Amino acid sequence: MKKTKGFFGEFKTFIMRGNVIDLAVGVIIGGAFQAIVNSLVNDIIMPLIGLITKGSFENLFVALDGKEYDTLAAAQEAGANVLSYGVFISAIINFIIMAFVIFLIVKSINKLNDKVKKPEEEAAPTTKVCPFCKSEIAIDATKCPHCTSAIEEKAE
Repeated sequence: MKKTKGFFGEFKTFIMRGNVIDLAVGVIIGGAFQAIVNSLVNDIIMPLIGLITKGSFENLFVALDGKEYDTLAAAQEAGANVLSYGVFISAIINFIIMAFVIFLIVKSINKLNDKVKKPEEEAAPTTKVCPFCKSEIAIDATKCPHCTSAIEEKAE
């Protein structure tokens, strides 16, 4: 493979790495998934919460100019500064749902990996312990290099 030099060559090498492309794909899929979660929160969960709170949840706000407005849109149209805590709570619920779904996906992928992963076989030992000086020596050694004792092979 031809090695490229210079700023743009380094940039091309960086971009073509597999992990950068995987990250880009993850960001794109995450953005699409976020649209689904936003719809779940805004179109299903928030209206149900609105039933409990007797009104639109996203219309929970405090106008900082001291005036009363019927809706958040009316306050914003009038140019009032508002603390729209209903929208903030909606974003928190959105985040919690997103984090929970990602947790479930990662947990199931880990469980699948554990089932698919083959148990590793133990490698044959390459060393043994000298019975005289307790130093670690090569498995096929007949004399200890540390204490110079003759090592007898056990009959099997």
